[in-house]
Amino acid sequence: MFAVRDEDAALDIVQDAMLRLSEKYSGRPAGELPLIFQRILQNTIRDFYRRQKVRSAWTTLLSAFSPGDDEDADPLETLPVAEYSPLGNPQGDLEQAQTIAAIEQEIGKLPPRQREAFLLRYWEELDIAETAAVMGCSEGSVKTHCSRATHTLAAALEAKGIEL
Repeated sequence: MFAVRDEDAALDIVQDAMLRLSEKYSGRPAGELPLIFQRILQNTIRDFYRRQKVRSAWTTLLSAFSPGDDEDADPLETLPVAEYSPLGNPQGDLEQAQTIAAIEQEIGKLPPRQREAFLLRYWEELDIAETAAVMGCSEGSVKTHCSRATHTLAAALEAKGIEL
């Protein structure tokens, strides 16, 4: 059994598990509910750790762009805005363009549902419920598609020698 050390997160997990139990299993006999709740709680905790792992992976990837140690800062917001200069850095511009092209190419290779989930979650910044509604699928499917997409992209970019 997993343990969640953050009290607020633990309370949220228990609340989510209780809601799922009441929404999906309210018609079951009372004797079955403790075992069902245990399973739902375990799955909810696993989902919590999976989300943490994905967030950590993306934070690590994007932290290379962030010059400071401010945890609340959005790494994409801290990127310097490139101003046009006829005497700019052609080598850096070329490398950046090649990296972006490689990322776009790898996103294009993803299966359609994974690509859709990934772009909605990370580019459009929709939460899991909103993404599920847009895609017409369950939240679990969104999580699965996003997880598979991020792992595939990370492996593909690493194979090309791209370190973000």
